[in-house]
Amino acid sequence: QVQLVESGGGSVQAGGSLRLSCAASGDYVKWICMGWFRQAPGKEREVVASIDPVGSVIYYDDSVKGRFTISRDNANNTVYLQMNSLKPEDTAMYYCAAVVCSEPRTVVPGTRWGQGTQVTVSS
Repeated sequence: QVQLVESGGGSVQAGGSLRLSCAASGDYVKWICMGWFRQAPGKEREVVASIDPVGSVIYYDDSVKGRFTISRDNANNTVYLQMNSLKPEDTAMYYCAAVVCSEPRTVVPGTRWGQGTQVTVSS
């Protein structure tokens, strides 16, 4: 099974930027749709953005449109999330996972979540 390792989180002030990375353990990831998710304390995990195998964006949540950019580097089996103009409400643990291409907010069944990377935005 593909292992996904998220990194790049941190603590920033509102208006700041972070770039998250999701490194996959094998080449399999370059053939599948991928998504970034986040979960804030006391809230359900939600999808933030999704991308298809060739790098076309297939979903952005309304709350991040114009501020976040999802991209991928298939040569290095890595998916990125560039986050600009961060807001306190972006504070959450961020995860990456495989998603169903026709349903970009749906995680592929059987997905094993990684440890995530924490993003904290202060006002």
